[in-house]
Amino acid sequence: MSKEKDEQFKPYVPADKTQPELTVTSVVMGIILAVVFGAANAYLGLRVGMTVSASIPAAVVSMGVLRILLKRNSVLESNMVQTIGSAGESLAAGVIFTMPVLFLWSSEGVTDKPGMLTIMLIALLGGLLGVLFMIPLRKALIVKEHKTLPYPEGTACAEVLLAGEKGGASAKSVFVGMGLSALIKFVVDGLKMIPGTIAIPVKALKTEFSTEIYPALVGVGYICGLKISSYLFAGGMLGWFVLIPAIVAFGGETILYPGTATIAEMYEAGGASAIWSSYIRYIGAGAVAAGGIFSLIKSLPLIFGTFRDTIKSLKGSNADSDGKMLRTDKDLNIKLVVIGILVLIVLIAIFPDIPVSIPGALIIAIFGFFFGAVSSRMVGLVGSSNNPVSGMTIATLLCATVILKASGNVGVNGMIGAIAIGSIICIVAAMAGDTSQDLKTGYILGSTPVKQQIGELIGAVVSAIAIGGVLLLLDAAWGFGSAELSAPQATLMKMIVEGVMNGNLPWTLVFIGVFIAVVIEILGIPVLPVAIGLYLPLEMSVPIMIGGVIKHFISKKESKEEAENEAGGGVLFCSGLIAGEGIIGIVLAILAVLGVDSVIDFSGSLNLGMIGGLLILAILIVGIVRAEKVKSK
Repeated sequence: MSKEKDEQFKPYVPADKTQPELTVTSVVMGIILAVVFGAANAYLGLRVGMTVSASIPAAVVSMGVLRILLKRNSVLESNMVQTIGSAGESLAAGVIFTMPVLFLWSSEGVTDKPGMLTIMLIALLGGLLGVLFMIPLRKALIVKEHKTLPYPEGTACAEVLLAGEKGGASAKSVFVGMGLSALIKFVVDGLKMIPGTIAIPVKALKTEFSTEIYPALVGVGYICGLKISSYLFAGGMLGWFVLIPAIVAFGGETILYPGTATIAEMYEAGGASAIWSSYIRYIGAGAVAAGGIFSLIKSLPLIFGTFRDTIKSLKGSNADSDGKMLRTDKDLNIKLVVIGILVLIVLIAIFPDIPVSIPGALIIAIFGFFFGAVSSRMVGLVGSSNNPVSGMTIATLLCATVILKASGNVGVNGMIGAIAIGSIICIVAAMAGDTSQDLKTGYILGSTPVKQQIGELIGAVVSAIAIGGVLLLLDAAWGFGSAELSAPQATLMKMIVEGVMNGNLPWTLVFIGVFIAVVIEILGIPVLPVAIGLYLPLEMSVPIMIGGVIKHFISKKESKEEAENEAGGGVLFCSGLIAGEGIIGIVLAILAVLGVDSVIDFSGSLNLGMIGGLLILAILIVGIVRAEKVKSK
């Protein structure tokens, strides 16, 4: 047993072999995908408050173009394309959750509209910091905890690329899953013939049980397994079947900020979702912040040990003169990383276009590393798509606004400074999470870490340059806060900053979340997955749980040797589910930007309702089980 534990992981491409990686072709293709995915996801996030992880779609596109069209056979080159390409989506997610607040304030006459340079600089500095903060943590989180942290999208991405490499049944499982997922996503969100969410009212408890029917969430649950899925589900149940019924039962005719009507009226008008939106999200944000602190405290020995080992290995290891370091162990020179971080922090403090003072830059340095580490660990548990970046941003905004207010930086200047700090931290957390997933993929495949890290930096630079134009274009077309671009996350951030500055933030709700996290920690249950489940809508936790349950029953039938061996057909099929939905999600976002989405909308004439949704879930379950059976044969 101990022998197995000590056995070093062997990547697909051995350390003593080399393949083309950081080539002109991979860089050009990666840049194109970074711009496309960044723009599409910016629109998607501003419309619905969530983005689609682009790592797997980028991997599929790169594999198709490089292997099929260009006849190039390097899996590491394909991985480099997705590494650079996925940076666009992550940076867009960080920007759209916060930067639209400045546009919203400008429409209210509070401040001037931000210019292209301001958006670009904030995005660029946050993106580069997110990548650099992750580099010293690679060995702690990716290498040493390889068997502990699954990194669902990173693992799925590797499976997609390996399926293309191996061909045959492996590739078939991935592409069947991808085709099925793409079809479902197009029918649900494109043709709109089936609602994306099934909701069943539970009138006795004044709440509802709901589930989304999207394939990617079921796939994530299958890859994560039952334990992590059940923690997420437990958080969702706590929010929707304990806290919401309690608030409705005891609230009655009470008007509790941020609600503007009585709780009874809110429930009557919007149901359990209205209570979740106004109150549970604050409780969830408090729990996520506390869970992040617990996670970081637990990780500190490992993190400090990694820094110590890195510093010890400075002499000679990064010089490559002794030839002892394996290709798959080479990171960007730690001296350059530290210098780069310091330079970026100084630039944040001195650039006149970034409304952040020296104290604000210090807040960014401290919170940036903290949330970069926490984000990296969180996506290892639940994947980038479910990484509650906005929850971490809420925690940052709370602290930053309080500090700025206490130091006398109040009013409009204080609010703009808080949003600028929150924007950079949000981008840092999103980019650190994406970088972790990409490095996990590279670790499984046998990529050279330093080359991947350079690829991440290239992706961050290109995406930052493009995102400013995208935001200005979308604002000019519809305006943030409109029906087309409701910008739900940014609206929440705006309310938090204004609430702290005006002294009317619901701290009670935030601290309820904090102490829920404390109780969970005392019970010895991992806090973060439960807190994430509490923060996210229940309909997202349920399909993840369904995937975890399927994995549990299939795993029970497998022998131990099969379970520890290469990924079964179920994992490959679920990798395809994640990829297919991601690709079609991005295509639909582009159609929406072009204004042709209404042409294919059949919601008014043909709607299959709940029966269609249940049928889709049944098809997904049967598909995963069949894929596992085919692979085992």
